[in-house]
Formats: sequence, structure tokens, C-alpha cells
Amino acid sequence: MFNLIVSKIFGSRNDRFIKKLKPQIDLISSYEPEMEKLTDEQIPQKIMEFKEEVAAGKSLDDLLPEVFALVREAGKRSLKMRHYDVQMVGGMVLHSGRIAEMKTGEGKTLVATLPAVLNALSGKGVHLITVNDYLAKRDAEWMGQLYNFLGLSVGVVVHGQTDEERQEAYACDITYGTNNEFGFDYLRDNMKFYKEQLVQRELNFAIVDEVDSILIDEARTPLIISGSSDEATSMYGRVNSMIPLLKKDEDFEVDEKGRSITMTDDGVIKCEKILGIDNLYDSQHISFQHHIMQGIKAHHLFSRDVDYIVKDGQVVIVDEFTGRLMPGRRFSDGLHQALEAKEGVKVESENQTLASITFQNYFRMYDKLSGMTGTADTESVEFAQIYDLEVIVIPTNSKMVRIDHPDSIYKTQSEKYNAIAKDIEEKYKQGQPVLVGTVSIEKSELISELLKKRKVPHNVLNAKHHEQEAEIVAEAGHQKHVTIATNMAGRGTDIVLGEGVKDLGGLHIIGTERHESRRIDNQLRGRSGRQGDPGSTRFYLALDDDLMRLFGSERIAGIMDKLGMQEGEPIENGMVTKAIENSQKKVEGHNFEIRKQLLDYDDVMNQQREVIYTLRREVMYSTDMSDMTAEFVEEIFDDCFYPVEEAKGRPLDQETEDMVRVGLDELFGISRNEEFKEELPSREKLEAWVGKLLNTLSESSGDHFHEIQRYFLLESLDRNWKEHLLNMDHLREGIGLRGYGQKDPKHEYKREGFEMFRDMLGRIKENTIRALCHLRIETEVREEEFQHKEQQNDLEYSDSGESEAKKKPKRRSEPKIGRNESCPCGSGKKYKKCCGK
Repeated sequence: MFNLIVSKIFGSRNDRFIKKLKPQIDLISSYEPEMEKLTDEQIPQKIMEFKEEVAAGKSLDDLLPEVFALVREAGKRSLKMRHYDVQMVGGMVLHSGRIAEMKTGEGKTLVATLPAVLNALSGKGVHLITVNDYLAKRDAEWMGQLYNFLGLSVGVVVHGQTDEERQEAYACDITYGTNNEFGFDYLRDNMKFYKEQLVQRELNFAIVDEVDSILIDEARTPLIISGSSDEATSMYGRVNSMIPLLKKDEDFEVDEKGRSITMTDDGVIKCEKILGIDNLYDSQHISFQHHIMQGIKAHHLFSRDVDYIVKDGQVVIVDEFTGRLMPGRRFSDGLHQALEAKEGVKVESENQTLASITFQNYFRMYDKLSGMTGTADTESVEFAQIYDLEVIVIPTNSKMVRIDHPDSIYKTQSEKYNAIAKDIEEKYKQGQPVLVGTVSIEKSELISELLKKRKVPHNVLNAKHHEQEAEIVAEAGHQKHVTIATNMAGRGTDIVLGEGVKDLGGLHIIGTERHESRRIDNQLRGRSGRQGDPGSTRFYLALDDDLMRLFGSERIAGIMDKLGMQEGEPIENGMVTKAIENSQKKVEGHNFEIRKQLLDYDDVMNQQREVIYTLRREVMYSTDMSDMTAEFVEEIFDDCFYPVEEAKGRPLDQETEDMVRVGLDELFGISRNEEFKEELPSREKLEAWVGKLLNTLSESSGDHFHEIQRYFLLESLDRNWKEHLLNMDHLREGIGLRGYGQKDPKHEYKREGFEMFRDMLGRIKENTIRALCHLRIETEVREEEFQHKEQQNDLEYSDSGESEAKKKPKRRSEPKIGRNESCPCGSGKKYKKCCGK
């Protein structure tokens, strides 16, 4: 109450922040006449001057008014678009490292050019992140006209590019791409062997378009690069055939809210009987248990044309938030294989994690992060807690006049869909365009069938037809156009009203059910009423909708019965709408906890990931690894001779001495030294011997010694890191059971994960030194080599004025050597790059 009173008197924090920017807006406007006088050739020169000032130490904040005024002028000339004052506000919010909430149609794409140009002056690069490849290419091409006019380079990173193309794109002043491509490039860079292969520069400044979709909706799914494991897939088909024999609520229970499965005692007994085993929970049968749980999930929690589709003999995931297909992405923990078995397509081999990161931890690595969207305020707490990002609501350029009708609630699905079809038909006859938002492909096709019966022409936009996405969405505001879209398909493409539509009431939005997040509902509403245009929205609900069924539809059903409502008659009541919003808040809170828990666990991995990736970069960029190798040897000696030092001069018992000797022989091969066969070598003697081994290797390999050290260290690091990721996955799967022992699972995961990580670092060092100490370089002497050398000694050159024929050395014909074979001169290079040039 106190905060409400203070807000009434002094204005909200948001209002005060916007008010503080007013003097900057006036200052930007004061530069406009000066910028208008510049010729087209002088504008890029002005950018170069700004770059020099930044390099000399001038802050970007000091340059902001002048740069923004220059970008506004460039926009007028190159795009025939002038930035509004509210767009300048949006640009300043983004530059300050905050989230700008701007309503649909307010020109977010143009707003991003302001902070992008300003931050590009540092020369460190700016990343503009969008939700799909189409928007990345569209925006790079569209806004690229403005950037190129200013003399700045623009790149775009999309699926299917080569490393060379990606390097070129990342080297530009401004780079467009999707969150997936940026994240996967980061992971791929940390799996490469040579610094020349890296594609990304440092992560400087990112502007995330549709920031709520990328940083919240997709944050539940980590980015994973995986490789095939050796595990057999035949078990999935066997288990799939027994799933129909198990009965829901009798053999297993389904928790739809938590998306989890629990086996009953009867179900366990039935499974044991079918499989012919005594105890399903015996350690030797643990894989059966895992496969059965994933099989039940595949049949009872995941639906075809909702969570996935089957296309070209493959199970392809459908993004639950955008309705788009996600080719190449697979559900983890064997769930994808269980779905393949369910659908009767080829069951691909299980994958093993090679590298992974959450979107939260990837985007938190940027020096500065900002974002823009039409709907972020409802998630402001999460943005603040996870990303330390404040949400600022930007005023609209024109007043919002859209009419949001109350929800219409029906008893059954059939009543609801008949009412939707009737509403669409009426609007179509009036000529008013309609956009229908559904939560799944299945629902969009159901409405399509109803409209076909009523002979209403329409377009269906879902994961099966998203190739025509931009074209369909662009025409959705024309007269007599009916568009059915899965969730937020087409997001990022503006719906411009066609001729005469404003007089008909603008674009009418129909929601076929409430989403579990209020923000997604608001995104659908926001497709209508852009830039002060008229428009209307209405949501149709049924008591057996998923959200209503799971969160208290009994109370609403009771109200409808008391009112004596007839079949097909809806209820429209503000209290009911409020109750639904409260249900959505509960789901949002639950989903926030899921994302936070994912992040809590990934934070443990992130600390380890940073150590490994930092070490990799250090190795990739090093020119001399002698100090690192010596440090590894020293640490290994500390571990090996720990029992000897603990004995404090006393002789070791035979068992301990044998253990130390075996360890030293395995690592350094001491059995090759006659001197060490009789007695255990002292640390001093062994240090001298190992030093001699490494010196011999260095001398025999010459300039290649650094490359040999680097190769063995990176190979050992990558192999052990891959095994560690698998072990951490296994630890994570079972860590929840620690709660039954009155232990905090997160604390236990952190403690055990640290111990496993420490052991892994030890193995990396041991593997590297073992390989170096056992490696021998043998020089193969060939007859051709001697002949080649003799021939070189016999060459005669003359500086006198003899003919060219006499000046040329007389050589016998070259030996037949393959272009890619080692050169016989002993240089170690390939023949084609040495003597065969």
C-alpha cells in the first residue's frame, strides 16, 4: 500500500527513469540540423572520427547524443525512416544494459540500430540475436543498408555456414544470428585444436530481440553438442511393445503438472513378470527401469503434432513456445529413442554429451547484455534475479485503442470450437481480418477442418508450413484474410493493416485457450492494435482445457451450474478471468523454479567449464609449453612421492613401495632404466631422469616439440572432459535421492562434482606426461636421402656471364614421391610444401 501511495505521488521507478532521459532527447534533437548539412560521403568519415575518439579514451556515453543524431540522419537517407523520440528512449535503455519493453509495431528493429552503431565504435563487435534464421537474414539485409551507409560492416550467422563464412561474419562490426547459432559456435570453438579455427571473437555486447522468448522460454533447454555412444538401441523396441500392456492409474501414475511418471507396486510386478526378471530395481536391471519410464513418458506425456511431428521418417521436435520445428535437436536421456520406437521409425543410437551450456550461462558471459520485446514486465523478477537486467517499459508513439474483450468460457471443447468457428465466419463475412492463435499443430488443424465445412478460406501457419511464414503473416491484416497460427509463429514479422481494414475494426485476434504463461497470451494480443491502429481480441476457453483442468476448473464449473447455464452458452465474468490469471501465475512460478534449478545445477558445471575452456585457450594460444609441462610433472611427483614424504625417512613397507613403483612405471616407464630396477628411485634422481627424457624428445622432434606437447594435452583434456560430462549426467540423475537421507541434493551435487572434477584434472596431467615420457621419435633413413644430399653437394653455380643453360644446376630426375608424403630431406614437412615446390 505504501509503495502504491509513493508511486501515485512521485511516479513509478519506470516513469522517473524515462523522465531522466528527456534532456538527452533534447540534446540529440539539437544535433539534427548539423547532421542534415553533412554530405553522404562525410557521414562515414564522421563514424571514423568517432572510432578514433573512442580509441583515444572517450566514453561511449559522452558520444551518445551525437552518434544517435547521426544514425537518425542515416536512417532518413538510407531507409526513408526517421527514428521517433520514443525510439531514441528505447535505444538509450538498450545501451544502458537493460530490457526495453516496446509494444508490437513500435519499430524495435530500427531501435536496435542506435545502440548497435554506438557500441560498434569500440571495434569489439556487436551481436544482434533473433529467434530464427529468416529474421536474422531479413534484419541484416534490411538494416544493413543503414549500417553500410555509415561505413560499418554487417555479417549474418545462420545454419549451414562453413567456419570461414562464420569467421568473416563475426569479424564484422555488427553480426546478426540466432541464439542457437551463437551458443553452438561458442561450444564448437571450445572443441577446436588450433586458434586459427576459432570463429567467435570476445563476447562484447549483445542485443537480444524477443528477449523473453530466448532468455526465459528457451532457458529450460540447455544447448548440447553430442556424439554417438556405443549403447545398443534394441532395448527401446522391446520395451515399446510392452508399454500398451501397462494401464494408467493402475500400473503407473502420471503427473501432468510436473511432467513426470511414477510406477505403482502392481506395475513393477507386472513389468518383472513380462521381462522375466526377479527385481526391477536390482542394479543389473537398472537399464530396464530407465527404458520403461522413458517409454511411458513417450506414450502418455508426449503427443504427436503437439510436442513433435514425424517428417521424412524422423521424429522432429516442435518448439512448445514458437510452434517451429527444431531439426537436429533431440530429447535427451533416451526419450527421443523412445518416441522413435513409439512411431515405428528407425531408432537412432543414443548420444553422449560432448559439450553443453545453458542459455543463462552463455548470455551472462557478455560484457554487456540488453534486450527488447513487447512482453517482459510480467517476468521482470526473473530477469533481475538471473540476468541482473532491469525492465523499462517504453511509452508508445501513438495511444493504444485496441479492445480486449473478456474471456468466453464454455463447458466442453466442442462447444468452444463451434463458437470460435462461428465468430471467424461472422468476421469473415464482414471483411474483418482474423488471426487465430493455437497452442499446437493438432488444434490448428482442427479449426482448419471446421472452417472448411463452413467454406471459409484461410491460411494455416504452423511447424508443417513455416516456409511460407513471412508471406502469410504479412498478408494477415488484409480484408477477408483468416490466418491460423500455432502459438507465436510469425513473431517478429509486422502485421500491417490493408486498405479499408481500419474502418472494419482492425485485426481481430482469437485465442483458442490460455497459455500457461500470461506473457504468451499478451504476445498474441499484441499482434493487433499496432501504432494506434484499431483492433480487438478475445480468448475462448473450455473447462477441460489443459490449464483449466489442472488448475481449479471445479470452482468455475460450480458457478456455471448454479447459474443454470445451457449447452453452448458461455460465461463472461471478470472474477473468473482473474481466477484464470492467478492459475497462470502459479504455473509461471513453477516454471521459474524449474529454470532456476537447472541454472543452480549448471552453475556447478559452469565453474568447471570455465576452468577447462580457459586452459584450452591458454594451450591454443601458447608458443612455449615448457613451463606448463614442468608444472604438470612437479604436481605428479607431489602425488607419487606423497607416501615417501609421509614416511619421513623411514623405509616403506613392501606393499606401499610396490604401489609407488607401479605408479611410477605406469607414468614414466622407470622399468626401462637399469639403475631403478634394484631400488625405488629418489625424487631427485627421477626428476633428473624425466627431465633428460623430455630433453631427448625435444631434441629429436626439433621445432615440432611444442606441437607434440599441445596435441597430447588437448587430446587428453577433451577425452577426460567428455567422460566427466557423462559422469556428471549420471550423478545428476540420482542426486535427488540424497534428500531421503536428509541431505541437500544441490550441496551433494556440488561437493561430489568438485571431487570428480579434481580427479579428472589429475588424469589430464597424468595422461599428458605419460604420453610424452613413452613417446620415441625415430628418424627413418632412406637411400634416396643420401642420394639427394650427394646431388645437392655436386651442384655448381656460376656468376659469370654464361648462358642460362649452364647456370642451371644439373640434377638427376627426382625420386617418385607422393605430394602428401613426408619430404625425404628430413625437414618433417610434406613433400609438396618442401623440396617438391
